[in-house]
Amino acid sequence: MPPAAATPALGAGPLLLIAACAIVALLVLIMRFRMHAFLALILVSLLTAFAAGIAPEKVVKTLTDGFGQTLGTVALLVGLGAMLGRLVEVSGGAQALADDLIKLFGEKRAPLALGVASLIFGFPIFFDAGLVVMLPIIFSVAKRLGGGLLRYGIPAAGAFSVMHVFVPPHPGPVAATELIKSDIGLVTLLGLLVAIPTWYVTSYLFGLWIGKRIEVKVPEILAGGPQAARDPNPPKSSTVILLLLLPLAIIFVNTGLDFLAAAGVFERKAQWFQVARGLGSTPIALLVAVLVGSYVLGTGRGRSRIEVEKLLDGALGPICAITLITGAGGMFGGVLRESGIGAALSHTLNDLGLHVFVAAYVIAAALRVAQGSATVALITAAGLVQPAVAAAGYEGTDRAAIVIALAAGSVIASHVNDSGFWLVGRFYDMDLKTTLKTWTVLETLISVMGFALAGAVFVIF
Repeated sequence: MPPAAATPALGAGPLLLIAACAIVALLVLIMRFRMHAFLALILVSLLTAFAAGIAPEKVVKTLTDGFGQTLGTVALLVGLGAMLGRLVEVSGGAQALADDLIKLFGEKRAPLALGVASLIFGFPIFFDAGLVVMLPIIFSVAKRLGGGLLRYGIPAAGAFSVMHVFVPPHPGPVAATELIKSDIGLVTLLGLLVAIPTWYVTSYLFGLWIGKRIEVKVPEILAGGPQAARDPNPPKSSTVILLLLLPLAIIFVNTGLDFLAAAGVFERKAQWFQVARGLGSTPIALLVAVLVGSYVLGTGRGRSRIEVEKLLDGALGPICAITLITGAGGMFGGVLRESGIGAALSHTLNDLGLHVFVAAYVIAAALRVAQGSATVALITAAGLVQPAVAAAGYEGTDRAAIVIALAAGSVIASHVNDSGFWLVGRFYDMDLKTTLKTWTVLETLISVMGFALAGAVFVIF
């Protein structure tokens, strides 16, 4: 969680008006005047920082800090994931696995198969890393069967999203569980009970529906363009599966250690624990997968080291714009946090006297809309409602349901201040309007249904 913002220079009303004007300006610049998203985000972030009263000497630092923090998380994952995806794609492995999936599940159930696989992969791996790993498979299935990318891409992306926001050991629900003093095992069980039906309705069924109405062509971004030469003798799909499972296994061990530490089994400060957590981090896991994949799908199959080097180098060029735009989205969110817009909004809502369960959802949702980051919204909202939860005397299932309500609020209405919005939109090669009509709607559906299911648990149990 980023450090707390400085005391706001303006009141809640002016700050919220500035935030609304900034978002409208960003939409107009990109959609009406066709300004490049990277430039528009920098320009609006700069103007918002000055308008919100951030000290002039801190403006540039605020911009670079927001940009750098996001890139520090995203750039390594996207870069290494793109390299792995390029190896899988150009070797013919993605196509081989896609063909076998279609044979096993049938053409009509291919979106379901991709979604279920993403749910499983999404348990230990973060949203952005998991999606990048799955992209070559999603693209290959979409090319093979036709019908546009959204039919296959929305169920998969939605699967990673619901697992990331509702289910420990992901950082948001784990931190909220600790703040609310709930039981980590109970939150995990309830998170799964909410995540799976929520995914089926809001991601799988919605993906089939929206895929018929909006056609998005399969991009060539991981293939290095249509001219890239495929291996005439592709690897077995089992080889591809094992390669994709390698980073997931490493990450699973890592997140499992974190889960056990949160449960009090291990001491976080132990030296061996810190070393194991470092070696099992997501960037290291993807690095290991790329190194292994370079041999298994490259030099081990007759390609020279120079060919493999050029292959990996070619994977980075197409994702440069994605990485920079995602970083700029983080910059915009960072400015909104530093300006105090999110804090002003949350404190205003906290004083309205809502029932604690409803207040948890509303505050998390407001923070999400105001500053973009689901994890920041979830953790901040949990801290704000924690005293009220303790004072009300809630225990057991009630506290777990409140954690899920916080999580549901934190995922609502992903838009231009969310780095994930730009990541999905650019990887799926969608313009701003299409991303709002698909990804933003998807995240809002996940939020509303997740809150409804958590509410049912809160009332019944």
